[in-house]
Amino acid sequence: MLTIKYFLMKQIIFICTLLFSTLTIAQGNFEKGMTKAFDLWKNNQPWEAANLFERIAQAEPDNWLPSYYVAQINVVYSFGEKDEAKLTAQLQKARDFLNDATAISKENPELLVVEAQLYTAWIAFDGQKYGMTYAGKVAEIYQRAAAIAPNNPRVVLGKAEWDMGSAQFWGKPTEPYCKDIEHAIELFASFEPETPFHPRGGLERAQQVLAESCKKE
Repeated sequence: MLTIKYFLMKQIIFICTLLFSTLTIAQGNFEKGMTKAFDLWKNNQPWEAANLFERIAQAEPDNWLPSYYVAQINVVYSFGEKDEAKLTAQLQKARDFLNDATAISKENPELLVVEAQLYTAWIAFDGQKYGMTYAGKVAEIYQRAAAIAPNNPRVVLGKAEWDMGSAQFWGKPTEPYCKDIEHAIELFASFEPETPFHPRGGLERAQQVLAESCKKE
C-alpha cells in the first residue's frame, strides 16, 4: 500500500513539474516573440512586426495583446493611404483582430481607442462618404472608453484629438481641448503599464499635438 502511494505521489510530482516546465517554456517563447516583434517595429519594419504579432496571436489564443498590436499597426498605417483596395484590406484585418481581442478582453479601453481610430481612418480617407456614417460612432466609442478608464492617457489623448478635429470642422475654437492634451501628457508621466508588453505609447503624439495646435502667444 505504501509503495502504491509512493508511486502515485511521484507521478503527481512528475506531472506538476512537467506542467510547470511547459508553462515556463510557453511564457518564455511569448516574451521572446513579443520582444522581437517590437524590435522589428522599432526598426521601421511594421509589416514584419504585424506578421509576427499575428503568429503569436495564433499561438496565444487567450491573450489579447498580440491581436491588439496587429490591429493597431494596420490602423496606424492606413492613415494617408490613397489606395482604397489596400486601405480596405488593412482595416478589415484590423477589424478581425479587434474582434478577436475583444472576445478575450471585453470593454477594454485600449481596444476601444484602436476601434475609434479605425473609423477615423475611414473618415480621413473620404470624409464626405464616411463622415456622416462614422463620426457619431467615434464620439460614442471615446465616451465609452472615458467612462471605463478616465485616467488612461491614450483615452484622454484620443478623445481630445477627436474633439479638436470636430471643433475645427464646425468652425469652433479648439483651445478648450488644449487642457485635455496637457492632462494626457501629465497622465503619461505617471502611467504604469501592467507588463512590458502592454500599451504604453502616445506621449510623443500628445506633445506634437500640444506644440502644433495649442501654441501660446
